Amino acid sequence: MSSLRLPAFTGNDVSLRSRSHFAADALVLAAVAVLFWLLIRLSHGINQPFDPVTAPSTVSTDPANLPGYAARSLLRMFVALAASTVFTFVYATAAARWRRAEKILLPILDVLQSVPVLGFLSITLSVWLMLFPGTELGLECASIFAIFTSQAWNMTFAFYQSLVTQPRDLDEAARLLRLTKWQRFWRLDVPNGMIPLVWNGMMSFGGGWFFLIASEVISVNNHVYALPGIGSYVAAASDQQQIGRLLLAIGVMVVMVVGVNFVFWRPLTAWAERFRTGDTVTVDVQRSFVLDVMRHSAIPGLVARAARPIGSGLEWMTRPFGRTGGPLHVSPARRRLGDVVFAVVVVALIALGVARMLGYIADHSGLDQFAVAAGLGLVTFARVLVLLVVGTLIWVPVGVWIGLNPRVTRFAQPIVQVLASFPANFLFPFITLALISTGISLNIGGIFLMALGAQWYILFNVIAGAAAIPNDLREAATSLRLGRLQTWRMLYGPAIFASWVTGGITAAGGAWNASIVAEVVSYGNQTLTATGLGAYIAQSTAAGNFAETLVGVTVMSIFVVGLNRLFWRRLYSFAERRFSLN
Repeated sequence: MSSLRLPAFTGNDVSLRSRSHFAADALVLAAVAVLFWLLIRLSHGINQPFDPVTAPSTVSTDPANLPGYAARSLLRMFVALAASTVFTFVYATAAARWRRAEKILLPILDVLQSVPVLGFLSITLSVWLMLFPGTELGLECASIFAIFTSQAWNMTFAFYQSLVTQPRDLDEAARLLRLTKWQRFWRLDVPNGMIPLVWNGMMSFGGGWFFLIASEVISVNNHVYALPGIGSYVAAASDQQQIGRLLLAIGVMVVMVVGVNFVFWRPLTAWAERFRTGDTVTVDVQRSFVLDVMRHSAIPGLVARAARPIGSGLEWMTRPFGRTGGPLHVSPARRRLGDVVFAVVVVALIALGVARMLGYIADHSGLDQFAVAAGLGLVTFARVLVLLVVGTLIWVPVGVWIGLNPRVTRFAQPIVQVLASFPANFLFPFITLALISTGISLNIGGIFLMALGAQWYILFNVIAGAAAIPNDLREAATSLRLGRLQTWRMLYGPAIFASWVTGGITAAGGAWNASIVAEVVSYGNQTLTATGLGAYIAQSTAAGNFAETLVGVTVMSIFVVGLNRLFWRRLYSFAERRFSLN
């Protein structure tokens, strides 16, 4: 025992620790100062005068403007992400906590997820311009709202799923502790749903990049409005056939995607691991340089202490909403009466809305347009089907290979994340030029354009499914000396089937949305158009034919929701019955 010595801490160790904390504080303060300076600089152009008649339809392609354009686009993306997060918290909580609200909010969310971005723009642009007349703020809000519609629905579904699958013992603990609804939300609901919310937020943010061009170059009612941004820069460079500046914009976009992943998403995913429940431990601990700096700095703690009075005030203000431990059982007769009244009101409102919509369409374009749109929808559906089959054949083996090899995963996953986040339509001008040069029809080439943005959902989910295969099952397959085909049929296929279904339904939804920008493409003065529902919606929106746009959006929603209900949900049920490891 006498040979054991406690480590002696010297003045040098204390000095080194104080230096590291000082350096962390300096980095955090510098980052905050730069962030505020950028926000002030970027906010100057928001209140510029705006006249819908004389508004510019393009932006300058001077490379000196590109950094400012990229910063404006990034600001729109993060404002849309903040709005999506607030919407997710409110909408998902209402759907999960109120039984009657769930019956109407979830179908509405299913429909909203199937409505293309251009459909929202054609409906809401005039509203935003009326709310902010004579200023560019209305157009900025329309652009941010378009990006919001590409992010919010996926995040809301993920958070709702975490609420309805909350462990029973945690719910009972919240009731026994008589937590207020505000306390339960921040101390149980948000921490329990943080991991799926962060990962789905990252995927949704990547999806928002894809619609950057459509949200910054808004073409509705025979008018084209262009906002300063990297998406509008790419559109202008493509119209002017400036290959060099297109490549420059793609390089800036790659740097921006990698930078956002390093500064924001990687620290956030590493931080979210603290909310992992149960006895599961990740094999590879998530690390982040930015998160390490934040943990070494005293500034986040000071900000948190300064904000405590605000949190206490909000908690006090929300106490009238009641506590968690409400009644678990309600009188059956009272519940039935409430259900009947609720159903009658909802059906009446839906019937009134459908009657008004059909009357408007009959007066302005004719109900026969539904048959036209349905036929075009079958053509686009064929492209989506080919995309899913080819994407499955290519990316399922690759995803299984990556997911089963931790060394490959560490190397390949960051690359896949960057590829999935990169807006594939930035490459459309080059592919359009190749189609024009080779004479290949866009009816065929459109499948490849749609796949550029949708295929990564299959790969991401298959990687996650393969990585989750228990080691004892893999060792059993090796001990039994199963051949490659037998291993796929008896282990890999069943194990990743549910993950493939998740990737397939997301990829299909992304492909339907991508069809709007993939079935009508241009380079310079040449425009290629494919036969399909996406081209129908894009052309009617650009021409200002709101009735035909409404027909196209309605038919696309029916296709997407119908396929989800009739095909994908049955596959989900089949996967739970046959291939669940529980």
